[in-house]
Amino acid sequence: MTVNFKPGGLPAWIGSLPVNDHKTAVRMMMAHTPDIPLWVQLPHFKSEGMIAQFLPGMPGLCVDGDRRFIQAGDDRFEAELLAFFEDYMRVTGDADSLNGSRFVLTPDIAPGFFELLTILDEAAKPLFAVKGQITGPFTFATGVTDQNGRAIFYDDQLRDAAVKNIALKARWQVNQLKRYKAPVILFLDEPGLAGFGSSAFISVSRQDVADCLAEVMEAIHLEGGLAGVHVCANAEWPVILESPADIISFDAYSFFDKFILYPREIKRFLDAGKIIAWGIVPTGDINAIQKETADSLVALWESEVRQIESLGFDRSLILAQSLITPSCGTGALPLDMAERVIRLTQEVSERIRDLG
Repeated sequence: MTVNFKPGGLPAWIGSLPVNDHKTAVRMMMAHTPDIPLWVQLPHFKSEGMIAQFLPGMPGLCVDGDRRFIQAGDDRFEAELLAFFEDYMRVTGDADSLNGSRFVLTPDIAPGFFELLTILDEAAKPLFAVKGQITGPFTFATGVTDQNGRAIFYDDQLRDAAVKNIALKARWQVNQLKRYKAPVILFLDEPGLAGFGSSAFISVSRQDVADCLAEVMEAIHLEGGLAGVHVCANAEWPVILESPADIISFDAYSFFDKFILYPREIKRFLDAGKIIAWGIVPTGDINAIQKETADSLVALWESEVRQIESLGFDRSLILAQSLITPSCGTGALPLDMAERVIRLTQEVSERIRDLG
């Protein structure tokens, strides 16, 4: 699929902040990325952890103190699993029934999402795009365990339920956000893909991963959204570059040298009009955040762009098909460092666009 969305180097965020108030978070976001607003997740609240936030709706879900797991294998679970797939079939057969289903986010689970809707309802300025996010299916299914502590990814039925749960929650987000008459970007946060190919996932096939990603992206596309994948470390990049993803978001500050090892796949990706979200502003190392300036980060980006140019692309095309982002979320940083990352992202984007 050819992508016609051209962000031209605008800034975007990955999605988390180290504050404890959603109104504060959305004000910070709108002050720095008003062209591509997004809903902000606050790790200060345990319920907004990247696994916990999207668990509701899963069959067999049990909560025991801080532990959340899937109780599988008994008669009750079989009934819940059947009900889950019946709900899935009903919703996919009648998209209007998605609202009110188990696949929606609610204000108690995702207050940042609803805070964003409130702000967008009041916004006078047209949006260039709007961004949502969800934990990707691989990270979700390898992060959720059954009652025995085994990742549900390794159970075919549970994996299927997990992927469908994520797919329809992603589709619901797109459905809600597209009413603002701007392109909707839905990012799959996939830190787990950094471990794919290692001994930790030795029994996981590339096809298994590709199928999980493709199913969720298809749901996003069905609703008219653009599907992005965010990985904040090194990964098996061909799995993502060859997926139906419209946007790849990666840590260009630390891992561009690994990313550029796949020139053929990158060329095909850009030839299709797809987008690179350059995580050029560091978030993983406080010393790096303090050391770098907008000038130094623009210089780094320019050096990386020259390597993409060598694949046969004009700089103007690369810029047209670029977003500028932090390398990852800022939720784990001290607030002053998170604010510096936010400012640098905005400044780097402005300077890159001024250079043309």
